[in-house]
Amino acid sequence: MTVQDADGVDRAFHVLDSAVGPDGAAVDAAAPRAATTGGTLLCVHGNPTWSYLWRRLVAAAPPGWRVVAPDQLGMGFSERPGQPRDLARRIDDLGRLTDALGITGPVVTVGHDWGGVVSLGWAVRHPDQLVSVVLCNTAVHQPETSPGPVLIRLAHRRWVNELTCRRTPLFVRAATSVNVPRPPKDIRDAYAEPYRAATRRAAVSDFVADIPFAAGHPSRPAVDAVAEGIRHLDVPALLLWGPRDPVFLEEHLADLRARLPHARLHRFERAGHLLPEDAPGYVTAVTRWVAELDVPGTPGPSGAAPEVADGAAAEMPDGGAAGTADTAPATRTADIAVATDAAPSTAADAAADPATGRPSLLDAVRARAGDDTAAVVEIGRGTVSWRELHRRIRDAAAVLRRAGVGPGRRVALLVPPSVDLVVAVYAVWWVGGSVVLADRGLGLAGIRRALRSTAADHVLGGRTALVAARALGLPGRRIHVEDLSGATSATGDGAPDREVDDPDLEAAVLFTSGATGPAKGVRYRHRQLRAQLELVRRVFDVRPGDAMVAAFAPFALYGPALGVPSAVPRIDVTAPATLTAPLLAEAVRAVDATTVFAAPAALRTVLATADGLTAAERVALAGVRVLTSAGAPVPAVLLRRLQALLPDATLHTPYGMTEALPVADIDLAGIEAAGPGDGVCVGRPVPGVRVQVSPLGPDGRPTAGLTDRPGVVGELCVQAEHVRDGYDALWLADRDGWAAPGWHRTGDVGVLDADGRIWVQGRTAHVIATETGPVTPVGIEQRITGAVSGAGGPADVAVVGVGPAGVQQVVAVVAGGRRGAGPLPDPDLVAAVRAAAGRPLAAVLRRPALPVDIRHQSKIDRVAVASWAGRVLAGG
Repeated sequence: MTVQDADGVDRAFHVLDSAVGPDGAAVDAAAPRAATTGGTLLCVHGNPTWSYLWRRLVAAAPPGWRVVAPDQLGMGFSERPGQPRDLARRIDDLGRLTDALGITGPVVTVGHDWGGVVSLGWAVRHPDQLVSVVLCNTAVHQPETSPGPVLIRLAHRRWVNELTCRRTPLFVRAATSVNVPRPPKDIRDAYAEPYRAATRRAAVSDFVADIPFAAGHPSRPAVDAVAEGIRHLDVPALLLWGPRDPVFLEEHLADLRARLPHARLHRFERAGHLLPEDAPGYVTAVTRWVAELDVPGTPGPSGAAPEVADGAAAEMPDGGAAGTADTAPATRTADIAVATDAAPSTAADAAADPATGRPSLLDAVRARAGDDTAAVVEIGRGTVSWRELHRRIRDAAAVLRRAGVGPGRRVALLVPPSVDLVVAVYAVWWVGGSVVLADRGLGLAGIRRALRSTAADHVLGGRTALVAARALGLPGRRIHVEDLSGATSATGDGAPDREVDDPDLEAAVLFTSGATGPAKGVRYRHRQLRAQLELVRRVFDVRPGDAMVAAFAPFALYGPALGVPSAVPRIDVTAPATLTAPLLAEAVRAVDATTVFAAPAALRTVLATADGLTAAERVALAGVRVLTSAGAPVPAVLLRRLQALLPDATLHTPYGMTEALPVADIDLAGIEAAGPGDGVCVGRPVPGVRVQVSPLGPDGRPTAGLTDRPGVVGELCVQAEHVRDGYDALWLADRDGWAAPGWHRTGDVGVLDADGRIWVQGRTAHVIATETGPVTPVGIEQRITGAVSGAGGPADVAVVGVGPAGVQQVVAVVAGGRRGAGPLPDPDLVAAVRAAAGRPLAAVLRRPALPVDIRHQSKIDRVAVASWAGRVLAGG
């Protein structure tokens, strides 16, 4: 369409416009916005893209919203004006275009790359029309601590600019070719189509030259005006970020969040610079975002729109991601409050009354501050008394306080499980900070992704860890773990007399195992951890005078808060399968332990090495009263063998997840009473926990609504005081993670029986969508395991779906056999598997071992197994 610019010259714009009339028919782009449309999404591309970037959003315009995506002048298929257009003029061009299109508000601006700056410039100039801003990988300011993107600085040089941006299509092609992930060729060609000739690439060159790296650049005042102007925008803001971006980096995101402290953030961990291309799920995010805006004429809070079905939200648009802290402490508190308001828990609301009287996480340590008996015993490394532990925590708190750690500040801990880690965690809590913990089970790449996403204010670790933190580009001020003892004095000089005691402060960001996608950061407040601690004490019968062995990383930090001495075995607790029976006995004897916490993988190794126990070690193990193993199901046959080793112990296998632990509990007697069933019986909900089911639809996805009717297969949903506060920097996942207000969606599929027991049948991501309906894998796996297991113990079996959803075929994969033997098992094994499965199998395959998660070394990666089986069956 034709629009007159500031010089009075008519300019031709190419515009994608989804405007529709009451009957759903398209409206001419030049016509005023249809009266029934409640708002407009104004989408602005950057350089060297064009409106094609927004095609998915235009095609799936949210109900009641018009989507307008123009090509900026000189870009895409808009007119080539012949003269460079600086930032101020581009903002003016956009305003004149929206006037010509009859856009009068309400408007949500959506910007990417330098289109983000242009869209924000429009927003600052049109506050009366603006209702929200959405930004994808952009920046409005170059932080002083960074020289800026190397690729753009290089292209900013005149001769490089002329060669790569104008004379050749190198810059245009590089935008999609170097992007991670790389789009298919037809998509790359589509982005380059408007820029085939050098005469059509002049604006590509001009755009790069207009970036004001230097203070005296002509466009610097315009950029600065936008950068300062957005500080005064009082409308909701959503940041959608692809962290695999070589152009806009973490410091640019941090700067945006400082200027828009109320902004919500969703990180698409697999996305790069071209986020709208890399993460098609951004359309879902924008649709959900505008649906929550109170805009008359749209199906938002003030309208009568139907709610999005829970099943439709079940598939995360990017498989999850890690979260990010707000830049300012006050902001982070506000972010937590709003996120909780969106999904309040009745139980959590009730707990808001401080009269509940729950002890703080440090009360037990303080109560034993004069006790010279052992608090933590690291086998082979030494013993720390309660008196020494309390002093070290106070001294460390003084150091942290002087370093700026306090309420709302996050501290990433790169400290291996040890007394040093215990001291660091409790010292951070003493001064009101929040700990960020990402264990080595995530792998180096996973740790980098997780910790970068949290935008921690401080990073604490040893010398090697801090060097690695710098190499990994982790944000935050560095604190050496040895410095935590630098304030040593009789009085803990510099530490507050008592810890900051506010149950609503953020206490921790913990990470899921990443077994079904990128690990997600899970936020906890002190209130939720206190409730969890109370449950652990009650469910696992922790009594005064008890002592524990912590052979599983999550429980290695519980001992001081529970007020019981703890021993850490002579192993790496992040590698639980290294625990042998003699090493377990050694730890039990060190503190006369009555309670043992160990991962299922550890128990297998303990049994496999039990023949090496001495008579004295067997006596020590016989004194254990409670054994708790969490993280993955423990077969009854394994528990029976353990009972012989721990004859007086009650053997617990609680059910839970990073977002809520424990949820349910069962012991060996309960497993035997339940008998065989279709899945793993994990017992009944523990006190204060409610569990219901979101039924599966024919396509295998959870549907809307919750039920506690026995026999209904669906996603298990949990309500409790200790359920997560939210996912960090995963705005969309946080919204989709609630089946109903206060009901956490576990991602597990299962069923409730008539006696109120929970039977877990797999993960929602592992449900097999066949033409006859959904099939869950665990029950089939159990039947096959029972039929093919030998004297060496239970066989590992994975049941997966191969083929397109809706017509998937069920395939069984059995672990075992020598490497290089091929994927086809012998006929007798195939016959035994088919006979035990209880349903038709398309194929039975065999591989030496099944992939499992690193943290628990027990959870089978069925997605990887399905991919492998598909390749095998396709002849690959």
